Amino acid sequence: MSITLNHTIVPAIDNEAAARFFASVMGLDYRGADRHFAPVQVNESLTLDFMSVENPVGHHLAFDVDPSTFDGILTRLRAAGVPYGNDPSEPDNGRIDHPLCPRGLYFADEAANLYEVMSPR
Repeated sequence: MSITLNHTIVPAIDNEAAARFFASVMGLDYRGADRHFAPVQVNESLTLDFMSVENPVGHHLAFDVDPSTFDGILTRLRAAGVPYGNDPSEPDNGRIDHPLCPRGLYFADEAANLYEVMSPR
């Protein structure tokens, strides 16, 4: 059996707000909290479980996406006025010329989780 990531816990100030934010930007469904977690199904094999914690320390989560998914994410970020950028130290510079791929960007949530989205074109 190969190793795949099933889920990860993402620290949040407000787990439901963080899950709704992430799902809305990424074009995913959020179906509500489940006990301690606010899960967002990313794909068939990965769920992000957002968990409210007192003093969240942000994580870095990186995603490979196809070009049309990237375009949708960029459109939703712009429409929502969410800052994004091509550099993790400047996630608000408005650029998408990523150093590791033709197009990519970073955006952050209120708990300082840094999301990276990369597209091959």
